[in-house]
Amino acid sequence: MVALSEAVASNQRIASTFPKGLVAVFVGGTSGVGEYTIKAFAKYTCNSRAYIVGRSEPNATRILAECRALGPSSTFEFIQGDISLLKMVDDICNKIRAKETAINILFQTQGSMAFSAVTSEGISLAASLGMHSRTRFILNLLPLLQRATTLKRVVCVMAATCEGPIDMDNLAGIGFPLRQRRDQFASAQTLLLEKIQENFADALDIGFVHDVPGVVQSGITRDAEGFGMKVLIGVTNLLGPLIRTPIDECAEMHLFYSTSARFASSKGGAASDGVSLQNGLEVARGSIGKMGSGVYTISNKGEPSPPRVDEVLAGLRSDGTAKKLWDIILVESKKVTGSEFLA
Repeated sequence: MVALSEAVASNQRIASTFPKGLVAVFVGGTSGVGEYTIKAFAKYTCNSRAYIVGRSEPNATRILAECRALGPSSTFEFIQGDISLLKMVDDICNKIRAKETAINILFQTQGSMAFSAVTSEGISLAASLGMHSRTRFILNLLPLLQRATTLKRVVCVMAATCEGPIDMDNLAGIGFPLRQRRDQFASAQTLLLEKIQENFADALDIGFVHDVPGVVQSGITRDAEGFGMKVLIGVTNLLGPLIRTPIDECAEMHLFYSTSARFASSKGGAASDGVSLQNGLEVARGSIGKMGSGVYTISNKGEPSPPRVDEVLAGLRSDGTAKKLWDIILVESKKVTGSEFLA
């Protein structure tokens, strides 16, 4: 377990570890974990630049003002768009690529509980946000991550350490119970990060983190469908003060995941892989069961997945599911946009 105090101590050394001018992109950053983390980024960095990508302009306006107060030496910009649409993802990435030559952090939280909805591009809304758009953002921005001269980190917030079986005949999990869908999406997220690292040499010096935030106040439940879900949300709201991860803790831990050398790239060892480790903390065990393997599935306490999850993921690799998943994501991307990712 990584204590909150250890995460805070690490975050307090961000400004002295990295050169001024870190660049971060927060996708889905207009509420919840994305909002909390960008505020922490504003608090602990100097002369940085951050982009908030999302739909809600009123939320973004408020967050930008709060970030500017927390980090007056830094700049913050909102890019509005429906990130469930892959063509819109390309438009947003082109805007970022026109403004920046390199980025240090890509932080993604987009998701939806509107499980029966389908986008105008013909993809399940939940699957588009949870798999397709996340993967396309990474691939489109991979050249900018690679050009960074210091920290290179991708963080995807979903349901890490809950990985389970994947039904390739129902990748969107239509009709699945909530837990089964959660576990399937969790496996897909981790495996897709592994495939990016495996298939692109440029990704070998990037640290990839898939984490679960615990129960947090966020906007993901706003589109939840069905009476059962509404009851579950009501119970969760009722018990909120007892079970929710406090906002400050959520912010500190996610900035820690974004900047600490505990989640170093597969090359590892370089100071540029993150804020150095203290107080006995070590580089984490990766999703393939190897220390410092570069892709991590992390609990809300900063700990790697248990052996049960390692076995599930190993089975999905060995039976070809991981490759099939990767191929489907690329085929769908090319079908919608005309290319697997931006050149």
